[in-house]
Amino acid sequence: MTCPRLIATDLDGTALRTDGTISSRTAAAFARVEKSGGTLVFVTGRPPRWMHSVAGTVGHCGLAICANGALVYDLHTERIVESHLIAPDILEECVARLRRDVPGLTFSVEYEGDFAHEAAYALGGWDSREVSCGREVGTAALTSLPCAKLLAQHPAMDPDELVRVALEIVGDIVTPTHSSGRALLEMSAYGVTKATALATLAEERGIKPAEVVAFGDMPNDLPMLSWAGTSYAVANAHPDVLAAVDHVTAANNDDGVAVVLENLFRPRGPYR
Repeated sequence: MTCPRLIATDLDGTALRTDGTISSRTAAAFARVEKSGGTLVFVTGRPPRWMHSVAGTVGHCGLAICANGALVYDLHTERIVESHLIAPDILEECVARLRRDVPGLTFSVEYEGDFAHEAAYALGGWDSREVSCGREVGTAALTSLPCAKLLAQHPAMDPDELVRVALEIVGDIVTPTHSSGRALLEMSAYGVTKATALATLAEERGIKPAEVVAFGDMPNDLPMLSWAGTSYAVANAHPDVLAAVDHVTAANNDDGVAVVLENLFRPRGPYR
């Protein structure tokens, strides 16, 4: 079997365990990819400010596609090298439409190197554990600068339903998706997805989709999984993802990504 030239993997819920760590087995599998000459790309909804621990675990090697395709991040230098941002006028229009048609939404934004949120926005995940996270601002300030990702949170809606509604309301000016069990809508610039950023990166390196293996677990991974020549979902993935992929591997807590990579990149010769 010919080794794939590029491995693209989501992080949270896919390559990372539920506690947010990379197991030693998965880290070793990632190292095996690079030692074999393959290209490893982390393709995540995370902003760069959440990538420091990942960069350290993988020895500051390779690239990451962050914020669902909006930012390309060099893990060696821990710097953004490419951006696809939502313009302020689009942000303002998007927030106005959603607020008019979906009562109860609160908003936050991921800029290239900063985070801001409305006062009523409930911080979650890593942000909720930080003493001071981002800037609390009004709506006018929130939409005044270009951003990588606009987030909208609802206290009660089903996450899938929230995305369906958002597609009808703002799908002509931004790209809505979601990646968590919460009603947290994630919006990138129109047409920007994990797949668009990954396709550009692959093309720059002369890599065809057929030479790519991708892993994911949530709806924001679907464009990438559809684009890649071979797609895997972890067993804990969203039902829509499980239905769309070529293969299903073990759950994230059972090192499902590593299981596949160990088979694809088997040791040859003296390498152990």
